[in-house]
Amino acid sequence: MESSSDEEEVRTFIEVISEKYNPENFPYGPGVMVLPSPPGSPVKDRLFLPNILVLNHCGINKAGDRSDIEAFCAHVVELDLSHNQFNDWGEICTIVSSIPHLDFLNLSTNPLSGVELEPSMAEVFSRVRRLVLINTHVSWDTVHMLTQHMPELEELFLCLNGFNTVSESQTSCPSLRLLQITDNQLQKWVEVRKFGLLYPSLSALVLANNSVDSVGDTQETLQHLFPNLRSINLNNSGLSKWDDIERLNFFPKLEEVKAKGIPLLQSYSTHERRSLLLAQLPSVTVLNGSAVSDGEREDAERFFIRYYQEFPEQELPERYHFLVSKYGPLAPLAEVDLSPRCTVVDVRWGEKVEAVSLRLEQTVGDLKKQLKALLQLPANGIRLFYIDREMCSVLGPEEMKCSSRALHSYSIRDGDEILVVPKAKSRCSSSDL
Repeated sequence: MESSSDEEEVRTFIEVISEKYNPENFPYGPGVMVLPSPPGSPVKDRLFLPNILVLNHCGINKAGDRSDIEAFCAHVVELDLSHNQFNDWGEICTIVSSIPHLDFLNLSTNPLSGVELEPSMAEVFSRVRRLVLINTHVSWDTVHMLTQHMPELEELFLCLNGFNTVSESQTSCPSLRLLQITDNQLQKWVEVRKFGLLYPSLSALVLANNSVDSVGDTQETLQHLFPNLRSINLNNSGLSKWDDIERLNFFPKLEEVKAKGIPLLQSYSTHERRSLLLAQLPSVTVLNGSAVSDGEREDAERFFIRYYQEFPEQELPERYHFLVSKYGPLAPLAEVDLSPRCTVVDVRWGEKVEAVSLRLEQTVGDLKKQLKALLQLPANGIRLFYIDREMCSVLGPEEMKCSSRALHSYSIRDGDEILVVPKAKSRCSSSDL
């Protein structure tokens, strides 16, 4: 019988390790040693591998012999199997159960959609503290089956799995501290709030690149659901109301917030965005990745008062009244005109006097070029003297020697005078001797 051309190629975990760390192929560096085989060892040349093992993009779909895995991986604590071809939890469990000290496991981008995980298989993950299931399209039933059998799990990564709902479970995972579930399709807070029931000790929730459109629930409910949450990432979410930002204060331990790219802030300048957010979040010490100083917070709160003080009473946020009680009513900041200053001076050239408008941010060199057309002389053929009309009797003319000096540094005012004198020739003719 002819074998099918579509038959799946078998590539085992053991084969890949043997190839990658074969003494003939691998130029061993620190941490990799070839040990002599003990009597009866199934592995001809046993390798004592580094404790962090990266085997991604290797086409692995089978485990291989369990005893070989145990011989190779006795001291492995981190294992990256992302971007392989595992589609059977049984094969994965064979590997995991053979690595007694495994702490971190990355299974991202393996085709695990619709693959069933039996409870007896899930038990082998009990020692794993960090689990990455990005772009595996596992079901919530599989996620719950794993977390129920992982009493030490602290970090869980579920990005890019197409989740638009969150399934509830009768059993929570009290050990989980970090949940990263970015780039899914969650929209409603009624789904997000379930994480509080599933993971009651959660301290960091990364929701970036979901379309979550609100932060719902009362203060009492959020305090109950997320009593330990210290960090939340809402970048590129669908938040469009300041009420949702204010509700972030209901998380009793929240210290860090990320809220870039949300519809609410699109119409504001960069300075306005940060200041208005800071003023609304008094307990937050890190905003959008940057630490908040006491001085920055005070500036933001004062900005907040001035921003809202002309709004109708019914549109004022609750935070406004608290800040006014803290700082008192604030006068509007003086408007400073930063446009280029101009003045009109009398330019005297011989017997001629002409009023000329000067831009005071320009330099002496620029002024010489400006006067070139007026005087019809080369710019380097004249000397300029500044005459202060009020102080000329005391100070006399001041020569404007430095071409790079700005005109405003002379304190020129309307009505002052610029005297133009041609440069004397530096060489004398023989007839003058």
